[in-house]
Amino acid sequence: LHIGAGENWSSMVEYCLKNNWFGIENLILIPGNVGAAPVQNIGAYGVELSDSFVSLEAIDIATGKVHVMQRDHCEFGYRDSVFKNSARDKYIITRLCLKLSLKPNMVWHYPALKAALEAKTAVSEAPLTPHVIAASVTEIRRQKLPDPKVLPNAGSFFKNPVITREVAERLLIGHPNLPVYQNELGECKVPAGWLIEQCGYKGLRQGSVGVHPLQALVLVNYGGDNAAELLAFSETIKVEVEQTFGIHLELEPTVYGSF
Repeated sequence: LHIGAGENWSSMVEYCLKNNWFGIENLILIPGNVGAAPVQNIGAYGVELSDSFVSLEAIDIATGKVHVMQRDHCEFGYRDSVFKNSARDKYIITRLCLKLSLKPNMVWHYPALKAALEAKTAVSEAPLTPHVIAASVTEIRRQKLPDPKVLPNAGSFFKNPVITREVAERLLIGHPNLPVYQNELGECKVPAGWLIEQCGYKGLRQGSVGVHPLQALVLVNYGGDNAAELLAFSETIKVEVEQTFGIHLELEPTVYGSF
């Protein structure tokens, strides 16, 4: 599937579902356009863009030449890519190519999604389909995440930290309720939102910025126009988490300019 970079991401996911093209249904309702998706290697509920990614076309800003970049060239990682590192600000992405499936290959074991699906199937005998997964993801996101049009925010403000198994085991001694998700490489991902909440920041407001009361991973703007205030608040959170857990949080959005 070839998609122009200016298409709305979530609308494109809906279009794919209507045509029974599967693989990105978990990524529904992520705000933004298609061209931004590879920069962040967007992901949600156990699925990442890189799982379906084939290639992209991008204009080299310095030369004006169009380059075709395959998956390996993009150096995808967790909420990361070459476009946030060595290729930052060097290309304008114009087109994506994704490989989707005509047969469902559903990913639904992510805890929040699994719980929502189990609750849904408990009151209905309808079979599990990609359309049901997309509907459940939509419900979860609308319940937990603020609408940027109503309450300005950039979505998840911090990456979920990835730590070694040894560090995770040490942390579990002092924090036995710490959620830990081990990947195929043996590394452990811990929810940044949980760490922030344990530090007492969930729902906390400081000046015109704050942490959303339903999702501690989201920082919100209550009406200010000072980016420095938001970034200073995020630094306060990072320091608190590091002092409490010994874990360094990284920002998920890319910050432009100096504040």
